[in-house]
Amino acid sequence: MDYFANKKILLTGGAGFLGQYVYEQLIIEGAKKENIIIPRSKTNDLRVLANVKKLVDKKDIIIHLAGLVGGIGFNKKNPGKMIYENLLMGLYLFEQARLAGIKKFVTVGTVCCYPKFTPIPFKEEDLWNGYPEETNAPYGMAKKMLLVMSQAYRQQYSFNSILLIPTNLYGPGDKFDPETSHVIPALIRKIDLAKKHHLKSIEVWGTGKPTREFLYVEDCAKAIVLATAKYNKPEPLNIGVGLEISIKELVYKIAKFMDFNGKIVWDKTKPDGQPKRYLDTSKAYKEFGFKAETNFEIGLRKTINWYSKNYKYD
Repeated sequence: MDYFANKKILLTGGAGFLGQYVYEQLIIEGAKKENIIIPRSKTNDLRVLANVKKLVDKKDIIIHLAGLVGGIGFNKKNPGKMIYENLLMGLYLFEQARLAGIKKFVTVGTVCCYPKFTPIPFKEEDLWNGYPEETNAPYGMAKKMLLVMSQAYRQQYSFNSILLIPTNLYGPGDKFDPETSHVIPALIRKIDLAKKHHLKSIEVWGTGKPTREFLYVEDCAKAIVLATAKYNKPEPLNIGVGLEISIKELVYKIAKFMDFNGKIVWDKTKPDGQPKRYLDTSKAYKEFGFKAETNFEIGLRKTINWYSKNYKYD
């Protein structure tokens, strides 16, 4: 793709789960390795203004993936940090990018931006029709305010920024730490440990009734790179698959793929999170031809296989 030839790109969060795939996709589409800068938090903390000023200098494109993220438990424990740190990084990056004359700013939001009770499938027009699910609200609202900032900067400064809303991601390289992992890696790790310790059951949070949509991380990376090159409008865009699965069905599917025959015990005292998540993805297809390609069961098996090769727990 000629769009990326000779462009200097700041890829925040580029060493993370999604970021590694976005980096690889940028290279595939013609970006030069030496032109992609990936800041690391130890040396270039994005919560420090001086670091952000230095990083945006002489760049053409910013793809902002960095953030403080986690599952329901992590969100419940850290609501203040979730809203403060995610907002702070975004605020610094937007303003310094504007001052530096950045040509394109891409922010990756979250499905947590949507109201708790949103008609299925979620349409971009429904984004402001209610408050997010409580356990995810600080994170969701922080990302939602970056949409407001994106649109405000476009309106006042003609700043070319876009915001994408991916659904729940999964795939090889995901986080399997129980403190920060999302549902698929958390379940894979829990079942693996149960098998190793010969447990006859596992405990899972909630009722199993909520539904989720899961997007293979490589597909998401392709969408982000496509949108960077081809989408230049103020409206946010959903990035997803257009399919949903209940948590209960997901648990039994992972157990089957991992040959776990024990009992599933549902801890109904724990939160379910948002009742349903399932995105209308028609606009992304219309605007730049994106359609997810990875079959869910194939992607799930790839994720499990990667985990079994890379994680060893006692």
